[in-house]
Amino acid sequence: EVQLVESGGGLVQAGGSLRLSCAASGFTFDDYAIGWFRQAPGKEREGVSCISSSDGRTYYADSVKGRFTISSDNAKNTVYLQMNSLKPEDTAVYYCAADEMDKLLYYTPNYWGQGTQVTVSS
Repeated sequence: EVQLVESGGGLVQAGGSLRLSCAASGFTFDDYAIGWFRQAPGKEREGVSCISSSDGRTYYADSVKGRFTISSDNAKNTVYLQMNSLKPEDTAVYYCAADEMDKLLYYTPNYWGQGTQVTVSS
């Protein structure tokens, strides 16, 4: 059974940093890409970033480029999202998801975590 468990969310002031973790189990880590998505109240879910565990390719939404960094620790089956220079508009529930890279980028991935709340105060 595929399981994705997020952690690291919390409350931070604007300009601060947080690091989210997504611990994956139930599948061969190299077989899937891992992505981060977020959904703010009243808004549609949006893709934030994703990484290929097999070759390290990364993608970022324009809204987070230069501020967020995604990385993968294959030995721990864990993907991280380092979020710096946080803004109030980054406030959302952040979810990690796993699937083939194309599904993360263009469709709806099959496997999701439960989400972690990130709140950025102004």
